[in-house]
Order: sequence, then structure tokens, then C-alpha cells
Amino acid sequence: MTKRSGRRHRRTGLINNEDEQNPLTGVANLFDIAMVFSVALLVALVMSYQMPELLNPTEDITLVKNPGQKDMQIIIKEEGKPIEVLNMTDDIGGGQGEALGTAYKLADGRVVYVPEEEEVEEETATSG
Repeated sequence: MTKRSGRRHRRTGLINNEDEQNPLTGVANLFDIAMVFSVALLVALVMSYQMPELLNPTEDITLVKNPGQKDMQIIIKEEGKPIEVLNMTDDIGGGQGEALGTAYKLADGRVVYVPEEEEVEEETATSG
């Protein structure tokens, strides 16, 4: 009878080995690797668009998504202020004002703004 209990003790001794690690330790390491990978992916995405200004907290940047379309958005990032997203509605751009220049849409879809020259404005102000 003592032999049987000795065998059981030996077998349980192999199972209860104190040198073994917790199986959940590997899961914690996988989480750390996933976080490092996600940050690297974010940096690679910003660099692929060639806009490192998005990562610089002191840079001011304005982005226009879908220019000239109904779902146009203007994204404004200024130093020390939260990022502001303006959605295009019928109310934006209405009202009275003065012309500051001309905007041209190129064949590739880009929009170029050409400001009016100050000399032309001064001539019209003095002649009128």
C-alpha cells in the first residue's frame, strides 16, 4: 500500500513543479507585442501619406477631404487646441463678403487658390 501512495506522490510531484511558469504569462507578452506593432503601424501610415506634421504637437495643419463634394470635410489641427472637424452643409460659405482670389480645380482633382494681387485692389480703391 505504501508503494501506491508513493507513486501517486511522485506523479503529483511532477505536476506541481514549482519551477513551471504561469501559462498566462505568454498572453501578457503577446499584448505588449501587439501594442508595439500598432504604434509602428500608425507611424508607418502617417509617413506613407508624407504628413509627419500630424505627429508634431507644435505644427498647425488643415486638411480638406472630398473637396467640392456634398460630403466635404475640413479638419483643422492647431497647437494647444482640440482637433476640429467641419462638415459641409448648406449654411457654410453663405453670407456677404468680398472676393479674395480665385480657386481653380485641376484635372487631377486638386484645388489651387490664387489670391488677388494687392496692387489691383489698391487701384480699384483709389479710382472708385
